[in-house]
Amino acid sequence: RTWQCGTIQLDFQLPQRFDAEYIGADGEKHRPIMIHRVVLGSIERFMGILIEHFAGKFPLWLSPVQVKILPISDKFVGYAKAVENSLNTEGLRCEIDSRPEKIGYKIRNARMERIPYIIIVGEKEMEINSVSVRKRDEGDLGSMTISQLVKMLREEGIDNTAVLSKKG
Repeated sequence: RTWQCGTIQLDFQLPQRFDAEYIGADGEKHRPIMIHRVVLGSIERFMGILIEHFAGKFPLWLSPVQVKILPISDKFVGYAKAVENSLNTEGLRCEIDSRPEKIGYKIRNARMERIPYIIIVGEKEMEINSVSVRKRDEGDLGSMTISQLVKMLREEGIDNTAVLSKKG
């Protein structure tokens, strides 16, 4: 909303606190009035505007958690950690949901958190050294290797420098 962004404020308190004065045309001391102007308002207001604009569905490069890794059961947490290490090495921000919950519950939770990519790992994925990938708005993308996943995420722009360089 345009009315939330920029602000111009008159401040009578700070000049008084700093004991700021100037000599006016009449030769007398006067207390100034400070003018604050801000294009985007406070950082909190700006973050609120961003969250509202994207409805919590941040683009990949801006998402605090870009990938959520969901092991099917406890015995695949080790493989999930190996996948996490590989993705962290590539500069991705990811988390593992290792809670002893059903996979459907974990998927629903990750979707409600608006995570851009959800990776599911189980016995099949561990055997062939792959991951099952779901994209936030597109659903199931199928099975792929970690290098295929990283390539796809790089093309989408996993960091803002990639996004900025595409725009020119």
